[in-house]
Amino acid sequence: MSVPASSERFLAKARDLAVDEVMLDLEDSVAPAAKPAARDLAVAALQAGGFGRKLVAVRVNGATTPWAYQDVIAVVGAAPGAVDALVLPKVSSPAAVVWLDVLLGQVEQAAGLPAGTVRIEAQIEDASGLAAVEAIAASSGRLVSLVFGPADFMASIGMRSLTVGGQPEGYAFDAHHYPLMRMLVAAKANGLQAIDGPYAKIGDADGLRAAATSVAALGFDGKWVLHPAQVDVVNEVFTPSPADYERALSILDAYRQATEVDRRGAVMLDGEMIDEASRKMALAVAAKGEAAGLPRPS
Repeated sequence: MSVPASSERFLAKARDLAVDEVMLDLEDSVAPAAKPAARDLAVAALQAGGFGRKLVAVRVNGATTPWAYQDVIAVVGAAPGAVDALVLPKVSSPAAVVWLDVLLGQVEQAAGLPAGTVRIEAQIEDASGLAAVEAIAASSGRLVSLVFGPADFMASIGMRSLTVGGQPEGYAFDAHHYPLMRMLVAAKANGLQAIDGPYAKIGDADGLRAAATSVAALGFDGKWVLHPAQVDVVNEVFTPSPADYERALSILDAYRQATEVDRRGAVMLDGEMIDEASRKMALAVAAKGEAAGLPRPS
């Protein structure tokens, strides 16, 4: 959930939402003149805590802006241990991630935090970033995810659409498929999560559902939301169905029986041959079902 750090009301409401991560935004949702005040509000919210088991992130301003280093020092140094990750926007090359990694190491040391406490989420938002995404994904041990930034990316390549995360008229296919798939492969090749960006039409639940369903099917790990009304739709889409969860558990049980008891590398299950590759696929579905709290079948 992306929350403008300039809004005390939104910051307070975010604590109670059923999201995995709350991101306090100091970048695009905050006007330039309001950035120092928003930074102070973010620090106050971090110091107050109350986010429960949610991951807490802060999107700082881009590495080339005049606000970036102050953002990092303030939110990490003034609230030691409160921030799980910093989201770095507009990452066009590995150099920006390396800069943040080095700065974080210094701030952690000054704040008495163990090295590597604060992780990095890199936002890919333009053609240059996508062209360098493989190098970006391997640029820091602090990286935990790559995040697609659809609005800036659409603008950078001249895509003819005015809806953030939407599709251009006159194009018969998914215009975001190539950048999303390239990001996904780079992320998974480096052990990172892949997160899709927001869908800005808040009242268009069908459009949001279609966008979320598409990236979930590809293998993305999650999607940003901009409004509480979007939370339930995205949670539903990214949660495996009870039938798929039960099927995944059945595959794991059958494969365990085959390999550990019967000493066989493959076995038939409901007319389908399953083997080690099947086990890996089932593990991914089972893990998502357990994370979502789905009940195990009796």
